Amino acid sequence: MSIAEGLAPGRVRPVDRVQTARRLTVVLALLLVVVSVISLSSGATGTALWPVIRALATGQELSALDRIVLVDIRLPRLILGVLVGAALAVSGALMQGLFRNPLADPGIVGVSAGAGLGAILAIVLGGLLPLALQEALGSYIISIAAFVGGWVSTVLLYRVATHGGRTSVATMLLAGIALAALVGAFSGVLVYMADDAQLRDLTFWGMGSLAGATWTKVLAAAPIILLALAVAPSLGRGLNGLALGEATAMHLGISVQRVKRLAILVVAAATGAAVAVSGGIGFIGIVVPHLLRLATGPDHRALLPNAALLGATLLVGADMISRSIVAPAELPIGIVTAVIGAPVFLAILLRRRTTLGL
Repeated sequence: MSIAEGLAPGRVRPVDRVQTARRLTVVLALLLVVVSVISLSSGATGTALWPVIRALATGQELSALDRIVLVDIRLPRLILGVLVGAALAVSGALMQGLFRNPLADPGIVGVSAGAGLGAILAIVLGGLLPLALQEALGSYIISIAAFVGGWVSTVLLYRVATHGGRTSVATMLLAGIALAALVGAFSGVLVYMADDAQLRDLTFWGMGSLAGATWTKVLAAAPIILLALAVAPSLGRGLNGLALGEATAMHLGISVQRVKRLAILVVAAATGAAVAVSGGIGFIGIVVPHLLRLATGPDHRALLPNAALLGATLLVGADMISRSIVAPAELPIGIVTAVIGAPVFLAILLRRRTTLGL
């Protein structure tokens, strides 16, 4: 399916592409359900899902251990994995559409680093806020700070990389490296100021993990991520137009500046909330959209919802690997996604080095 065919609402798209995208959506949804069931059923305690379901169906009361393991540990961890995976994948697809390049990703270009700095500020300096403000923000303070940090980073990156209405990919990548280095320096200063309890939180958070998932974190991140995911599909037609160039998009009746602003806001919200509750988890945002483009083409109207499903599935699967590969210990999930995603990123880079002039 070409980009031009995905612009006009009344235009009939090729049947094979439409059917392929729809079939893939169904397959990804079923795969997510299967992976989720396996995730709930696996763990170090040996608590199985099906006996618990049978007990609930027959009206039997759950044991304290089963209730704690399934309801208080595994279920919030699963939900958080679905939310974070979907948020990172959709954010990557939006950034790649906005910059018109498959190498764009919130982690690579410094957006995740900015969101991380916001979260670190909240962890280290949040206690300095007025008590009334702390009570008002409650558990949302880290998510809000990460959102602001991601939004500022995204806006700065876009303004630096865009000149005369055109976005330079090389400038984007170099500016992202510089931004990540600068943010890392500020983060280092804050880590130096942190006390022992805060250092433990920062160390655990920085490696990327879902091990600390609680219902409080789910409730803090879910509203922001779900709102961002709900808005993202409305950008599909606009991103299709941007792929043809901003001038062409404007002639097609697309409000280019509105699409840009809304895409930046969605990326900042989704990435900021995800980073706040899970830490640094990389490569989901760059791998998922690329794989989907190979399968169904570049139409963002199909790409964005499928990216949410595949991103959620991959992160839940990576979380299962992180829990089992060194059991009974647990490997940080950021390590698992890096091992899987880094080779794919290098393959994309090598494949497109001629186009990028590298």
